[in-house]
Amino acid sequence: MKSNRLKKLACAAVAALPLTVAAVHAQEPNDPFRGPALEALKGKWVAYLPISAGFDLAQAWGGVVKTEAERYGMKFTIQDPNWSTDAMSQGMTSLIAEKPDVIVTQNPDTQSLARLMMQAQRQGIAVIQLNMQGAVQTDAFVGPDFIALGRQVANMMVSKCGADSNTSHKISIVQGVLTGGVSYFQIQGIMEVLKEHSEIKIVSSQAADWDASKARAVTETVLQQNPDLCGIIDVWDGQAIGTGSAVKQAGMSDKVYVVTSGGGAKSTCDLLRDGTFSAVVNYDAPGMGRDAWTAIMVAMQNGGGAKMKTQIYSPSFVMTKNNVDEASCWNPENYAKLLR
Repeated sequence: MKSNRLKKLACAAVAALPLTVAAVHAQEPNDPFRGPALEALKGKWVAYLPISAGFDLAQAWGGVVKTEAERYGMKFTIQDPNWSTDAMSQGMTSLIAEKPDVIVTQNPDTQSLARLMMQAQRQGIAVIQLNMQGAVQTDAFVGPDFIALGRQVANMMVSKCGADSNTSHKISIVQGVLTGGVSYFQIQGIMEVLKEHSEIKIVSSQAADWDASKARAVTETVLQQNPDLCGIIDVWDGQAIGTGSAVKQAGMSDKVYVVTSGGGAKSTCDLLRDGTFSAVVNYDAPGMGRDAWTAIMVAMQNGGGAKMKTQIYSPSFVMTKNNVDEASCWNPENYAKLLR
């Protein structure tokens, strides 16, 4: 009796199966949020205005953003001020008049573009700041927390040249453009740490204005005046090529600890391998490009014009000669090709 009842239930379930399958097909899963998200991007214009289009960081950021923008039906344009603050200001002024939907820019210093970025925001243009924090907050800043990074490199220097080391405790600091965000905020962090370590003697703290040849000249003089120098902090690896080369040329690579920071390009990894740099804090420029693209998507889906203001701090990790082969050392040329 029980067996017959089970057979009848099984038959009923099989008979109902086509109806169940039909019902599932009639109510196929659908993402109701994808369409509006894509519509917020389609046809929009992303204008890219770095300090220069000819160096590795800008190539990585722009290459990633351009690739993703075009993938989603957006227009992408680039201007190259070639390290000229005046040209950057003129480029920003022109862009505001032309009204792109997004301006992705890299401040030459904390003040030069501040008024123009505020003007762009008032006109509903989303502004994404890369790497160099300006005096105003816009839709997003994407880059390292340079105050924290400054503390990090200062602590690295203390571990090599501080009270527990059998050294002169003498160090040198090579700054960039004094009011440029990478230098200005990093120096704040550095000094916060070093003021707690009176044994550290800063024998030189000079600006090289992002110029590797100036950094080399400054360092050559410092080494001549301080042959017992223990360490050097240079605020950017592109500039620190000159700093490290001066140390290497003087035959002091084994004595002078050279620490810097940058986006982790292949050239930097090679300079770790050959002993030009002792350590590099890598903040992953292609990863920053991805974060900039994320910021663009958020801004477009929320109407732009700083309706939401976000700080997106880039993760970092310390590279040395011992671990550089496990690091991700990207080739700037691969990203430069994307911008052509």
